[in-house]
Amino acid sequence: MDYIMEILPALLDGAKTTLLVFVVTLVCSIPLGAIVAVGNISKIAPLKFILNIYIWIMRGTPLLLQLIFIYYGLPIIGVVFDRMDAVFIAFILNYAAYFAEIFRGGFLSIENGQYESAKVLGLTYGQTLRKIVLPQVVKRVLPAIGNEVINLVKDSSLVYILGIGDLLRAGKIAMSRDVTLIPLVLVAAIYLALTAILTLLFKQLEKRFSYYK
Repeated sequence: MDYIMEILPALLDGAKTTLLVFVVTLVCSIPLGAIVAVGNISKIAPLKFILNIYIWIMRGTPLLLQLIFIYYGLPIIGVVFDRMDAVFIAFILNYAAYFAEIFRGGFLSIENGQYESAKVLGLTYGQTLRKIVLPQVVKRVLPAIGNEVINLVKDSSLVYILGIGDLLRAGKIAMSRDVTLIPLVLVAAIYLALTAILTLLFKQLEKRFSYYK
């Protein structure tokens, strides 16, 4: 127990970085994904082509490769980001692509009759999306979004490749220094606690939107 209390501050300090990456990515990528999804179901062919290429690249290459490319590759052509900016850009663009496909499936699941009824009632396209379509889409895509959010917690450990002191890196340093598995057990416990909290949160959100059944 004394050893646990000794290394716990370092692990919690690393957890702050993990949570920072998680929160910033989530806050930015979900709205961006929704916007990309709306553009992807529009009738503007050039826009749909560009967005499909973006989604194909982001989903077709590993997030780790994207991190390396943005931080180590782009400086070759004169585009330089610091470590945290590179992390935020890679994570936001990557997860926005996944959220875009989730939202696109949600939008396509809404019957065309609802759009037509809203038009008859005099609602604009924006009002139709905001007041009628989006609440139903959110309800239908919540389970898929929940899975991606939990994946995001675990994927945040990839920032170690850029030398950022996150939770996993703090655990690995303590393990190598003290030659014991206890730090990694604590790291696993913290990740499990985070995912448990998120799982309960999304269950509550699903109950809140259950009136659309």
